[in-house]
Amino acid sequence: MKTNCENCPLRSLDMFENMSRGEVQFMSKFKMGEFVAQPGTEILAQGASSSQLYTALDGMGLRFKMLEDGSRQVVGFILPGDFIGLQSGVMGTMRHSVEATTIMTMCVFNRSELWNLFSQQPQRAFDLTHIAATEEHLLGEMLAAVGQMDGMAKIAWVLNRFYTRLSALGLNQNDQVPLPYKQQDIADAMGLSLVHTNKTLAKLRSQGIATWAEDTLTVHQPKELADLGFSNNIMTQARPLI
Repeated sequence: MKTNCENCPLRSLDMFENMSRGEVQFMSKFKMGEFVAQPGTEILAQGASSSQLYTALDGMGLRFKMLEDGSRQVVGFILPGDFIGLQSGVMGTMRHSVEATTIMTMCVFNRSELWNLFSQQPQRAFDLTHIAATEEHLLGEMLAAVGQMDGMAKIAWVLNRFYTRLSALGLNQNDQVPLPYKQQDIADAMGLSLVHTNKTLAKLRSQGIATWAEDTLTVHQPKELADLGFSNNIMTQARPLI
């Protein structure tokens, strides 16, 4: 059943900014439907153009770039509330691919209506700029982690990021959040080998700091995990929801 924008479950979360009634009404018209992607479905393809834009309503996915030698670099993770496809909407084609990791439900918007959003809803247009700036910030943080942290700090950093964001999405139950990715996804994102990633996760588990097993991340000592990943000051200000 299609989710009405007025009753969107994400809007009630503190991590997202409030929208005016007029903005909600505009988004109801801007939204053209919903799309459910099965695990492994390619939502957007590197080098291709798309006539649609998306917001992840439920489920998780991956952003990744394939290199000429066939290797893969994970450049980001898709979580509920994330806007997908702006790169294609502005630049014409995608410079990376987006794939569903779990079953994903997404709100679908017509790319051709993007200009109407800018011309009729300047606050919503600013919100898109805010989203782009937030993504730039996160990519900068990730690049700093990949380039300057050792293996333990990298894994602690990314796990703490997931734990903080998924908790803000209301998915934390008894210090546990869903984390349905593969160790290879984390290794590819953080520039580590699978063996190094596995050993580091085992060390975090043996030290009683965090356990990642059966698609669930349990953080036993949140402060220690944040300290290890040099991530005590994660930006937690409310963000726009498209």
